[in-house]
Amino acid sequence: MISDRVVTARVIRTAVPAEAEALTALHARARATYYPDGVPDDGTDWLAVWRAAVARPDGHVLCAVEDGRVVALASFRTPEGAPARTVKLFQFHVDPDLWRSGVGTSLHGACVEQWRADGKRTAALDVHVDNLRAQAFYGRLGWTADPQEPGAHHLRMTFALAGE
Repeated sequence: MISDRVVTARVIRTAVPAEAEALTALHARARATYYPDGVPDDGTDWLAVWRAAVARPDGHVLCAVEDGRVVALASFRTPEGAPARTVKLFQFHVDPDLWRSGVGTSLHGACVEQWRADGKRTAALDVHVDNLRAQAFYGRLGWTADPQEPGAHHLRMTFALAGE
């Protein structure tokens, strides 16, 4: 349900190191929605992962900030061994309280703009097979399932960037 709250400002920008804790917390909240038995504890230090993602010289973390609070995030880069004109969206999360409010669509648009500016032609992502809501979101934005990449836990999706 979309709330009647008033948003005074939404900014989409590059995340900064001081926001690693906010990114980690948002990531955990969003992931919890598609693990019916709870998020598996695989020992990953997600705070360290987000600090490293923000610091990567070959990567990019965008965040949507509303009224001084990180409400969505996207982490992407060209994976090692991939063609230079390919980008992989490793993480894309929106605060569950803001689903269907336009935040995710705005953040996705900013990602596409950045990818085009970087000369990328193709984007890829892996989405959890049980996360049908996210699969539908990406499908509405033009992503398609990659039939060549069946997976037990994740579905590979691709996105063609038209024009530069």
